[in-house]
Amino acid sequence: MENRDNKNNRRDFLKSLAGLTAGMMLPLTATPSGLGGSEINSTAARNVDRFGELLPLRKFGRSGKSITMLGLGGAHIARMSDAEAEKTIEKALEEGVRFFDNAESYGAGEGERKYGRFLTPKYRDIAFIQSKTTARDGKTAQAHLEGTLKRMNTDYLDLYYIHAVTSPADVDARLKNGVLDVLVKAKKEGKVRHIGFSGHSDFNAHLRMLEVTDLMEACQMPINAFDPNYKSFITNVLPILSEKQIAPVAMKTLANGGFFGGTSHFNHGDNAKIVPAVLSIQEALHFSWSMPISTLVTGADNAAMLLEKVELARNFRMMDEGKRQQLVEKVASFDGRLVEYYKV
Repeated sequence: MENRDNKNNRRDFLKSLAGLTAGMMLPLTATPSGLGGSEINSTAARNVDRFGELLPLRKFGRSGKSITMLGLGGAHIARMSDAEAEKTIEKALEEGVRFFDNAESYGAGEGERKYGRFLTPKYRDIAFIQSKTTARDGKTAQAHLEGTLKRMNTDYLDLYYIHAVTSPADVDARLKNGVLDVLVKAKKEGKVRHIGFSGHSDFNAHLRMLEVTDLMEACQMPINAFDPNYKSFITNVLPILSEKQIAPVAMKTLANGGFFGGTSHFNHGDNAKIVPAVLSIQEALHFSWSMPISTLVTGADNAAMLLEKVELARNFRMMDEGKRQQLVEKVASFDGRLVEYYKV
């Protein structure tokens, strides 16, 4: 049985988010200010003309930049054939996506190599590209960064993360061993434009990072309609990100298969299914976009699946407090250990 005070606190928090989300959304006539470098060169301008209308833009934290509300996930790109990866990247650009996610750990660097082959050679100046390091020490972080830049075929990243923090002790150890120092140095050298951190297992790791440093500009974490019911990043971390004007980047908006009964990354499964039994994909993603997030990273398996998410982005309408709360309560009876199996 859910504690009544916890339920009331959750309801009050979700209600408070409406104004914060509206404040991050930019007019449809806005132009992007965070794509590639500080200026769009003539080659990039021709590419923009070729691709046409952008997806709606949102503020990127306190940077003064803006990014598209939907981003393409690199972990799934790593799993695609070259042909499908190229098709998906091209389709993302054609449909107005300008935010591209990756990490050195995705497919042992294969996700980054695919960006290096199919994204950066022609479209670097119109793409906001992020990657991540799982390094536990500064020497490894430096090696990861140099490897990422080489594989991505670029001389800078728009955003670079300390990736997959797992606990407060993990955060303390990585910072003590010089990982953050590498990111700060890379930013000073122009190899990285912005720095941040990510994780999906324990919100306490995020709270620790936010406690020990004010240098973070972005944070990637699970944002979905089930999260407020179980070891919640939304209720514990998102208010602090909003207060500090750190850009929230949403991942696992369908619980990485957990909404489809799966309990392992990328896979559906035979457990009770939130989608489609209780929520539609539109309800699930529109819930996440109704949070004060900068962008939502989608793990599309192919170009066709990406198009589905693009259409949902274009048709997005902000959910009011009552609708958000209704969705959270509709899924509350599911077992969090199964739905969000990646949380500890």
